[in-house]
Amino acid sequence: MMRLAKPALDLGLNTNRRDDQLAFWQQRIGLPYDHMGKLGGGMQQHRHHLHGSILKVNHARDPLPPAAPSGFRRLWIARPGIEEPVELADPDGNAVRLIPPGQDAITDIAIELAANDVEASRRFYVEAMGFTGLACGTTRLILMPGRVEPSPDWRAPGFRYITVQVFDAVAAHARVLARGGTEAVPPRVLGDVVRFSFVRDPDGNFIEISERTTLTGRPL
Repeated sequence: MMRLAKPALDLGLNTNRRDDQLAFWQQRIGLPYDHMGKLGGGMQQHRHHLHGSILKVNHARDPLPPAAPSGFRRLWIARPGIEEPVELADPDGNAVRLIPPGQDAITDIAIELAANDVEASRRFYVEAMGFTGLACGTTRLILMPGRVEPSPDWRAPGFRYITVQVFDAVAAHARVLARGGTEAVPPRVLGDVVRFSFVRDPDGNFIEISERTTLTGRPL
């Protein structure tokens, strides 16, 4: 079992439309802005608080390469004060569903994940990732049948990856590979802030494994 540094998943999306996206997520959805971090290669990450999770709006300076949608198809957000689901789309067409808190047992957020083989994906997230009942802390995954074509790189438009925050990224990375995951990016360090890696699920979706000093309380 992974030792989580935060009981929630983060979600990363990539865009070339920074101003439109920031206006949507901050003003229409109402997410508090945290800070901007540099990812290198002309990409900046605008981090937003989301029910204990972080929505990462990654703005790319250069045009993002075309790619098929990832399996991460819709973000569900529990929103106090509404009685019926509200269907929205951000400026790039990423689907968002606002729901009354508690609907479908969702109290914070859920991420809808299309899968070529739902049972294979379920086994991966339970056995390799260590999720309990397709939940990582307060974040739920909603598995749905659908066609998914792997992208060659996580730097492509749309909802592109999820992040699990752990105390030991190297050990967590090795665990996933030992249980059937595929390596996308081996563990590496970004400044003195984070050690991270990327693995891929059975459909090639990207999962970031992150060991962040602000969450672990210890240096890298």
